[in-house]
Amino acid sequence: MKPEGIITAMVTPLDRTNSIDLVVTKQLVNHLIDKNVNGLFILGTNGEFHVLSDLEKLRFAETVINETNGRLPVFIGTGGNSTDHVVSLSKEMTALGADALSVITPYFVQPTETELMNHYFTIADANIAPIMLYNIPKNTGISISSNTVRKLAGHQNIIGIKDSSGKIDNLKEYLAVSKEQNFSVLSGSDSLILDALKIGATGAIAATSNVLTEIDVAIYQYWLEGKVEKAQIMQNSIEEFRRILTLGTIPSVLKAAISYQGINVGDPRLPVLPLSDEVLSEIAQTMDYYKENFSFI
Repeated sequence: MKPEGIITAMVTPLDRTNSIDLVVTKQLVNHLIDKNVNGLFILGTNGEFHVLSDLEKLRFAETVINETNGRLPVFIGTGGNSTDHVVSLSKEMTALGADALSVITPYFVQPTETELMNHYFTIADANIAPIMLYNIPKNTGISISSNTVRKLAGHQNIIGIKDSSGKIDNLKEYLAVSKEQNFSVLSGSDSLILDALKIGATGAIAATSNVLTEIDVAIYQYWLEGKVEKAQIMQNSIEEFRRILTLGTIPSVLKAAISYQGINVGDPRLPVLPLSDEVLSEIAQTMDYYKENFSFI
């Protein structure tokens, strides 16, 4: 399986009791599939993996996998600080039917390059679904070096990397060191979707595609069709939404925007607090702007 296209970094719907809302989860899955995304990426940063128990993760993943029913690939975040725990959870997700697993770097502590490579090799050697590396140094305090990617990319069970560094040079380096391998590089920074495609990335794992689904899909489709100017217009158009994302802690603004569009995914879990009426009003105005100016939204 080759990770490619627009893969939605899906949020985790919660109900009024702060439990995972499996009914709304199914609604969101079908909505995204109907809008022609190329994959679903669950239990990532915007999926609040860090505040969910393993039992909740497994129940949520099972629901997404079953509802998707093979219509597109499901990527599941299983990363954490303990190598043994990552292996254990990855085996359980593989048994549920995950198409691939996303493994974020350990956080809080900063392992050496040797320790990080050993972490990933140990996980990849387990009897699990293919894994993708996940680089998000702003959140974890550690960046996966191009040298590490060079060595990991040759492993038959390591199929790619999601890079959320926000640096195009990082993507270029990853592409350069893995070009001889069957290894995909995807942008995890929504502002770089088109730029990443231009230099050889296979796609993007995009949080904005929860909301601006048609726009993000259009960036990729226009790129495939060679309509670069139209792809650039679509890419530029997401900046207003990216601006309002800074008005709250991840994923509060994203979840509020999805709910405003009619799929009530609830609030994030504590410590992230509900948004103020002022911010909610700005989100509403922004979503109305997209609805008025992009008829397919």
